[in-house]
Amino acid sequence: MGEEEKGGGEVVEILIKTVNEIASISDYRYTVKKQYCNLARRLKLLIPMLEEIRDIKDSIIPQQTLKALAMLKQALDSAKDLLMFGCEGSKIYLVLEREQIMNKYHEVTAKLEQALSGISCESLDISDEVKEQVEQVNIMPCDICGFMLYALHNVEVELVLAQFRRAKGRVDANDVELYEDLLSIYNKTNDSASDLAVLRRLCEKLQLMGIADLTLESLALHEMVAATGDPEESIEKMSMLLKKIKDFVQTENPNLDAPAREKNLPPSGSGQAIVDGSHQMPVIPDDFRCPISLELMKDPVIVSTGQTYERSCIEKWLGARHDTCPKTQQKLTSTALTPNYVLRSLIAQWCEANGIEPPKRPSSSGTSNCSPAEHAKIKFLLHKLTSGCLEDQRSATGEIRLLAKHNADNRVAIAQAGAIPLLVGLLSTPDPCIQEHAITALLNLSICEDNKGSIVSAGAVPGIVHVLKKGSMAARENAAATLFSLSVVDENKVTIGSLGAIPPLVTLLSEGTQRGKKDAATALFNLCIYQGNKGKAVRAGVVLTLMSLLTETGGRMVDEALAILAILASHPEGKATIGAAEAVPVLVEVIRNGSPRNRENAAAVLVHLCSGDQRHMVEAQELGVMGPLVDLVQNGTDRGKRKAQQLLECISKFLEQQNHTQAQIEAHIQQPQPSSMANSGDS
Repeated sequence: MGEEEKGGGEVVEILIKTVNEIASISDYRYTVKKQYCNLARRLKLLIPMLEEIRDIKDSIIPQQTLKALAMLKQALDSAKDLLMFGCEGSKIYLVLEREQIMNKYHEVTAKLEQALSGISCESLDISDEVKEQVEQVNIMPCDICGFMLYALHNVEVELVLAQFRRAKGRVDANDVELYEDLLSIYNKTNDSASDLAVLRRLCEKLQLMGIADLTLESLALHEMVAATGDPEESIEKMSMLLKKIKDFVQTENPNLDAPAREKNLPPSGSGQAIVDGSHQMPVIPDDFRCPISLELMKDPVIVSTGQTYERSCIEKWLGARHDTCPKTQQKLTSTALTPNYVLRSLIAQWCEANGIEPPKRPSSSGTSNCSPAEHAKIKFLLHKLTSGCLEDQRSATGEIRLLAKHNADNRVAIAQAGAIPLLVGLLSTPDPCIQEHAITALLNLSICEDNKGSIVSAGAVPGIVHVLKKGSMAARENAAATLFSLSVVDENKVTIGSLGAIPPLVTLLSEGTQRGKKDAATALFNLCIYQGNKGKAVRAGVVLTLMSLLTETGGRMVDEALAILAILASHPEGKATIGAAEAVPVLVEVIRNGSPRNRENAAAVLVHLCSGDQRHMVEAQELGVMGPLVDLVQNGTDRGKRKAQQLLECISKFLEQQNHTQAQIEAHIQQPQPSSMANSGDS
């Protein structure tokens, strides 16, 4: 036989393999189980026909049949993808996007029907028994009737119903109820008894009854959105539904072995506090929860799109060979993960304020898995550091910088080999290249938690401050980033602040590049969490610099400036200096038009300014702050709502007192006075 026959035999073998793979798929999601099981069962009936075609020895497979087999291969591949989608996909997604899923199902069955209609059983001498099985497969488009009725209306529904009555009969009311239940929960904000009944029904039907189920659903949701390219708005909607279901499950089953329940952590939430007996448990703010696991983050890291995730969750995502950001679906330009130290500090602060033990990061083992050859290379590089030859020192610091950048084992091995004191000694070198390599190597080494203490103990802070003052711009930026990294450890905040780091950070914040300003701002924010550093920052002139950043064209530093001002406003010197800088009009404008987080921080600053100072209250009220505050109470973040409510109560109380005082003055004026005639008569 010719090449066409041979090619046909290979295609048939692939078809048989694909159908067998389809047959092995099981456990379809509840919402598509009936349709997908029927589709898989019908496709399994193709096996006898394909085996007979494969075993044909004495006849040539017609060209038309070969084309039909090629079309069938494409159709089966599509069917396999569809069925895998229904087996591993997000349960919530499959309900909410049921029209899209139905359309895909319809496309696949149409492709299969078209391909099968091109296979001539007569010309292939296929047995009558197999022909009957093929005919059964060819009627499978009827299976879509129940699924199609969701999207069809009026006359179309009647026509489809009449056409497929023998195959299916009617719409599955349970599927419609699931969809309506999810929309009902999404559109309601208050938990009523009826809502709780709906949530209970959803959990049972979607089989989301435990933390393991919910975690798998969260991962499946993000993977499905990545596969289909749904926009961020869509995943936000589905994530909100999953949060509500998760809150319900954890509230109904308080003894679940859930990560969020360990060490007295509350469940994640949608804005409502969870009441546990007489104790009201605070809801985890959305910004503190990983978008994938929905849990309070222990080790938050930033990906190249700027989104933050729990390290273990995003590593699992990347390990599955995804190259997009789970939340935004933007393509990742790098797989590097940058620790989000600011967020980690904020989470620790929030936990402390709410009487919750902060989550502990997975600790590093303190041991390195570097090979003997790698250890030997590190030892050789350290020898070059001490050689006294500038060229050797340049090359060695550059290589150590790169080794520490890309590998956690290298960071441990380099530190254990004694590199930190040598690098600290090179911070004061007059050679700008060596200095930049040395500070950057220390920055990379500081990513390892165990190295932070070693760097500070080696006396690095004065050298880092020297680089921050005198180094090249790139070196100054990395010096600021190093101080930021080291200040994650609370005792280091005190040390860094006492050794003169804050004034040069303020200078970099004022005159640095955009990256330099960002590095300086994050370092200052972290350092000013310690009360003793707030006055130092204020006296270094940070408030005027921050006010300048708030009003500069483009507003690229507004987020950072407001976050730092919100911390400084709680300090007496900070409050006085911010008030003197004419900040109230800027703050009112941010409350009116800013982002949710910026509105929250602006309100927090204004709360401090108005506390005990009528001037700022009057100014804010005259600038029309009341309306934006009412809107913030209704639509802001949880903290923003609280701050706005405080301001409204404070200003309202002040206005009431003013009105009362004015009324007393007017009443006093209107009181009748003794006449002069009466006075003269008495005399």
